[in-house]
Amino acid sequence: MPRDRPRWWTELLLIVVVYGAYSGARLLARGDVETAVDNGLAILRLENSLWLTAEDPLNELFTQEAWLGIPSSFAYASLHYVVTPAILIWLFRRRPLHYRLMRTWLLASTLLGLIGFTLMPTSPPRLLPGTHGFVDSLAQYSDYGWWAGEASAPSGMGDLTNQYAAMPSLHVGWSVWCGVALWHYGARTPLMRTLAVGYPLITTMIVMGTANHYFMDAVAGTAVMTAGLLLARPLLRLSHRIRVRYGLDGPVPGTEHDAIPATTVSVPATRHARPLELARQNGPAQRDAHAPNLGG
Repeated sequence: MPRDRPRWWTELLLIVVVYGAYSGARLLARGDVETAVDNGLAILRLENSLWLTAEDPLNELFTQEAWLGIPSSFAYASLHYVVTPAILIWLFRRRPLHYRLMRTWLLASTLLGLIGFTLMPTSPPRLLPGTHGFVDSLAQYSDYGWWAGEASAPSGMGDLTNQYAAMPSLHVGWSVWCGVALWHYGARTPLMRTLAVGYPLITTMIVMGTANHYFMDAVAGTAVMTAGLLLARPLLRLSHRIRVRYGLDGPVPGTEHDAIPATTVSVPATRHARPLELARQNGPAQRDAHAPNLGG
């Protein structure tokens, strides 16, 4: 019988290794500033042509209204690193049959995002020339938090982050993942449904209002998550075949219940219980006679 829940220490090691490799490669993927600014301006021109310039009014609102700008700065600098691991741990403990799929989906999408950072270094709106009017709200409200003027990095640690990794927005991508997890595997209550829908929507507004991402970055982040979901099952099957090949796993992968959405098929008990009960009472001969009809 396969384990429903993988070993916690192997999962922790996997996630640490993948995230460490992702973070290191993200730093190495820094493009030259001129190219990043050109890419940012190209996105801005595309959005202007499509009337999708939500960044301007949101950034103006966040920088003029401290009661919005300060909590939004805290949210940008922290929720990305708190909510996603918390939901991953919750899935591991409470939804073990679905954990492998969700974990694989998250890791695959994150690595796809790295490809985007490498191929298209992009300046966020806050780092565009001042003539475009964007204000770095995190820098504006840095006295209230631990960050400075280098995205959400703690003060004095700006060299440890790639500020030109705006495309795609994994802040938005990870929040979409969290929303799907809460919607399908959380309690079916109005509060949980509201959180599942509200968290990605609010995150999208925050990344634009703080001038850290364009609207198209958010769209790309959602697209990356969609691609990661499509890759998750093939990656699970490939991983299982490798483990079986080297004698590290049994013949059953134990992920047959991984599905989005998760569905439960319920069959009325009376439909099947009666033939089974009659078969037990009537002996082997009658049991054989009833067997073909057990499927209804």
